[in-house]
Amino acid sequence: METASVQFRGSKITYYSQGTGTPVVLLHGFCEDSAIWEGYDEGLPGCRIIRIDLPGFGASQALSGASIGDRADAVYAVVSAVLSERFVLIGHSMGGYVSLAFAEKYPQLLLGLGLFHSHPFADLGDKKAGRDKSIAFIRQYGHVPFVRQLIPGVFAPAYVETHPSRINYLIDRATSYSAEAIIDALEAMRDRPDRSHVLRTLPLPVLFIIGRLDGSIPASQSMEQTHLPAVADIHVLEEAAHMGMWEAPEKTLRIVRDFVAFCLSQS
Repeated sequence: METASVQFRGSKITYYSQGTGTPVVLLHGFCEDSAIWEGYDEGLPGCRIIRIDLPGFGASQALSGASIGDRADAVYAVVSAVLSERFVLIGHSMGGYVSLAFAEKYPQLLLGLGLFHSHPFADLGDKKAGRDKSIAFIRQYGHVPFVRQLIPGVFAPAYVETHPSRINYLIDRATSYSAEAIIDALEAMRDRPDRSHVLRTLPLPVLFIIGRLDGSIPASQSMEQTHLPAVADIHVLEEAAHMGMWEAPEKTLRIVRDFVAFCLSQS
């Protein structure tokens, strides 16, 4: 595996590249880093997998005040440095928000777009208030107790009960990030615009992976977006919550493999 970085607005953005073939760029979610895609390097033969640590997470440096659109530009800085062909872009949760912003700005670079437990809708009302409440909590008590309650809540209860070491692994990684980076990400998600129009106008296949037990993005909300694209590939994971790549790894890998093949057939 190649580990490298690019400079974007004075900050280091780290990425990991492995394999050859059709490029697939993977973006992680909030309070995660590219380690959530473990298994995807070997699980997608015939693909070049590029996993990016978004600003402030993993080995990438923070970008103070960066919007979701700014984070999409950081992704562009990576892909423009390492790729000369079109690619499939898949984002988990917050990474899906970044993927939509990227598709809005650079649609000509994509073969397809995947939203992995994500959606295009802006935060409204209670959701915005929840982000503000989280920010206030972190500023008062620090990010460690915030992360410790956040991470178990994105999994189905049965998974938390049977995989405590994996939950603790993610908690340990998330507590290594700075409070400032976590707050920046919360503010960026809170303030992002609605990007439903991206799905309506994108002339490419769009993949939706939805968790039936997802408490972060309810399945009912996720289903509202599935009619927007002209070509949609929709999958509901009946026993997964918000982390299908860990809760249903074999199924989600198969879904992504099939989606990449379909995107190639349409290009």
